[in-house]
This record gives sequence, C-alpha cells and structure tokens, in this order.
Amino acid sequence: RAEFGERREAIFAVTIPETPGSLRRFCDCLGKRNITEFNYRIAEEKEAHIFVGVQIENRADAAKIVETFENQGLKTLDLTDDELTKLHLRHLVGGRSPLAHHELLYRFEFPERPGALMKFVASMSPNWNISLFHYRNNGSDYGRIVVGMQVPPDEMAEWQSFVHNFGYRYWDESQNPAYKLFLA
Repeated sequence: RAEFGERREAIFAVTIPETPGSLRRFCDCLGKRNITEFNYRIAEEKEAHIFVGVQIENRADAAKIVETFENQGLKTLDLTDDELTKLHLRHLVGGRSPLAHHELLYRFEFPERPGALMKFVASMSPNWNISLFHYRNNGSDYGRIVVGMQVPPDEMAEWQSFVHNFGYRYWDESQNPAYKLFLA
C-alpha cells in the first residue's frame, strides 16, 4: 500500500492471448519496468486476463503503459484508483479451472532485482503453459512466486532438469492439500 500512497504503483487488468509464449511477449512490452504484483489463473481457452502491478514514476507513466499495451493489441483497464481492486480483488484472482489439465504447482524464491522474473519466464520451454501465476513484491531481498505449469508428460524430465538447474530455490506443491482443495 505504500507504493499506492506515494503513487509509485499502477494496477492494470490486461487481456492477452491464451497461448504459450504470450506471457513472454507481455513482459517484453513492459521493458525494464519493475513488476510489483502479478496474478493470473487460466480460465478461458482464447484469452488470459492478467492482474499486474507496475512501478511508475508518476501518473503520466501509467498512461504510457496503457498506450504501449493497447498499441500491441492488448485490451487494458487501468485499475489504479479502484478501491475494490486495491483492497479485495487482488487477493481473489484465481480459483479452480477446468482447463488446468496435468497441472504442476511449484513455489520459487529468487533474488529481488529488475529482470529476475523475466529471466525465469524467458528460460522456460515454449511447450510449457503457465496456468497459474502469483507474485507480489514485498520489499524484501527475495521474491516469491507460485506457478502452475502444464508440462507435456513426455517433457517431465526436461521440467525436472529446469527447476533443479535454474538456480532458484523451489518447492513442489503439487500434492499440497490446500492447493488440492482450492485450486486443483
């Protein structure tokens, strides 16, 4: 909330195609900007709706971000001044999805620095589909994300190699009872 109070964070709902690689292209639109929050859950076959917070210098900066997204054909809603969003909706993005077939759930911890999140996304195989994603910058030295991945069964060895060799601490939460109850 401190970023909000200082008007240094803008919140957007952005619609991107629901296809592997779309998240990477979305992140490319942000360039070097710091992502402060990111929430997503697969819900539709054709479109993905992303809740994203971005660090800004001023309100005009937020308008430039909207323009950048819109110029790339991404429907964008600026939610920065929406109290329902700031207080409640940010915590409610997600739920069960009938489209989350063969989903794995992993938590990762990574150094909190610009580009770390993009490095993670860009390093993934284009055959893997992100079906759930949550990240919030809490101002600590380490960022924490949870990611749902749809990995083809014949690529499980490649996935295991990726998580083991990437260099970030990780935990397989695929059998977590709370995940099974609320998201799987």
